[in-house]
Amino acid sequence: MPLRILMMGTGAFALPVFKALVESEHEVVGLVTQPDRVGRGHHQHVNPLKEFAIERGIPVLQPEKVRTEESLDALRALNADLYVVAAYGQILTNKLLAIPRLGAINVHGSILPKYRGAAPIQYAIWKGEKESGVSIFQIVRELDAGPVFGIATTPIQSDETYGQLHDRLAEFSVGITLDVVNQLDQGIAISVPQDPSQVTFSPRIEKEEGLIDWSKSTEELGWHLRAMQPWPNPFTFLHLAGKPPQRVIITKLQPYHRDLPFEHLSPGDLLSTSERELLVRTGDGLAKIITLQPAGKRGMTAADFLLGTTISPGDKLANT
Repeated sequence: MPLRILMMGTGAFALPVFKALVESEHEVVGLVTQPDRVGRGHHQHVNPLKEFAIERGIPVLQPEKVRTEESLDALRALNADLYVVAAYGQILTNKLLAIPRLGAINVHGSILPKYRGAAPIQYAIWKGEKESGVSIFQIVRELDAGPVFGIATTPIQSDETYGQLHDRLAEFSVGITLDVVNQLDQGIAISVPQDPSQVTFSPRIEKEEGLIDWSKSTEELGWHLRAMQPWPNPFTFLHLAGKPPQRVIITKLQPYHRDLPFEHLSPGDLLSTSERELLVRTGDGLAKIITLQPAGKRGMTAADFLLGTTISPGDKLANT
């Protein structure tokens, strides 16, 4: 018998699952999403889940705090069997979780118990993981700690940024989510407790974590650059002789394998070659900067950057 499902989600990560549930045999009885926010320039942020729900005639609830008695009464009135939660953005209380007869499941962008928390996709890239995935688990009061119904894994591509992997996992999550929902409907779902000895965390990324540490190895720097795109963007400060420091976003680099002496350089020191290659000393050698974006300018190749910039001895990239 089809389930009555309430979707709880706000971010773009939740949209493919929401659409798939609406198109499934189950009945989506409502969407709970964050209140509308006004951004810079007084422009209201677009909420794609809300727009899709309105198009389909699905009731939309946007409580400032979903834990209030008024909100809980509104949820009870929808009489859902199961809550499906993805990128919602509010903590769910035990009183709320007790409303649906099957409880609530979460669509989480990591291979649990690794990377519990707000930024699992970014941390997987940042820490050099070779694969990522989606876990569907029963929500309990402790953060991302509930038993897991299902996990689907996928390799992380060598050049994949956070934004690219985020979008890919959002689509990838559909299959495993529908499988678990159907298993719950049929009464055959099996959950497995998480191994507490394997737990790691991925707290919310702050803007300053985009700052590049040139003392890291070239490989670690590559992980960091990919993990910080498109937000908060990996940045550094360019120091050129006779000029004030300039903030620069570095979007791509790669190991430099030609035999050039670098032992006399410190991490962050710059070199340029006659082939218009922009090189930087890292913690373990030289890296070639491929693309960058100086403050106030468009993104460009390092070769184009060097058309208008001369690198002199002592020029460097630094954290201030």
